[in-house]
Amino acid sequence: MDTATHVVMGLGLAGLSFVDPAVASDPVLAGAVMVSVVIASQAPDADTVLRLKSNAMYIRNHRGITHSLPFLLLWPALITIVIGPLFGVSDPYRLGHIALWSFIGVFVHVFSDLFNTYGTQAARPFTEKWIAWNIIHIFDPFIFGSHTAALVLWVSGLFPPAPLFITLYICIVIYYFWRTLVHFRLSRRIKAKDVKHDPGDRYYIIPTISPKRWNIVKAKSDGSYDIGQLLGGRLHWFKHAVSSEHPAVAHSKSHPDIQSFLYFTSYAVAEVEELPSGYIVRWGDVRYLHRKQFPFVAVLVMDNDYHPLNTYVGWLSSEKLNERFASDPGSMKV
Repeated sequence: MDTATHVVMGLGLAGLSFVDPAVASDPVLAGAVMVSVVIASQAPDADTVLRLKSNAMYIRNHRGITHSLPFLLLWPALITIVIGPLFGVSDPYRLGHIALWSFIGVFVHVFSDLFNTYGTQAARPFTEKWIAWNIIHIFDPFIFGSHTAALVLWVSGLFPPAPLFITLYICIVIYYFWRTLVHFRLSRRIKAKDVKHDPGDRYYIIPTISPKRWNIVKAKSDGSYDIGQLLGGRLHWFKHAVSSEHPAVAHSKSHPDIQSFLYFTSYAVAEVEELPSGYIVRWGDVRYLHRKQFPFVAVLVMDNDYHPLNTYVGWLSSEKLNERFASDPGSMKV
């Protein structure tokens, strides 16, 4: 989920912690647990600091080891060690409650991220496979809005936290089950909606911010992709994407930034723009579609001898991308 959603979910779990009798009856412990669970709900995204190094390093590692199985235990342990003494909590019983709710915060963060298209490497160290269930958009208005409404009701004093957040999370669980059921049903029926499917075609149903609209990626046996949209039960294809066989594409794969991009995604296509001074290779992830464009890109500018001159990895519209490289593609050296 996005950062704002993780924040409100952390605050929601802080409210839910009042179902714990030890928390509800001890104001000091309640304060420690609330701070701990909010921090825990953000902790797996600590890898955001890698942006300071480079976008490529961030993309290669985001939602990687910090979302892995060992860190499900490591984050709560670190948070408990730090927060407990700050609140004067030293006895094992109350520290145990801080650790428990910190674990819940970390677990909910990682588990909810699995439902997005971006995915996580949650099964590390057993596998580095990216796990993405493609069920919930990275920003879901219902999840964010329901948490925000519940927090307002809690802060205003209109409802006590325990019953309020029990009700909220029952609704959230039902919502997740419903979205999963819809995704499963569409996954089973998508071939029937596509009149031009081949036996080797594989379909990926990608959530959007609207629960009624899904982006569809059809991976064809020849390595190309068809991209469309399913809206109101009607399937419409509007883009065909295939990687160029230009030699510049092969050379681009040896650049560390492109390797980082391809490490993260298996759904990338490349196109080449020839310039008098060289080439621009644009890799785009076909899972992410906005206004019929692929805004998640890795771009490498090379001279006529395929030497790298400039690079960019991250989220960028085609217009901004063209502006960035149009004036002087080699102005920023790699």
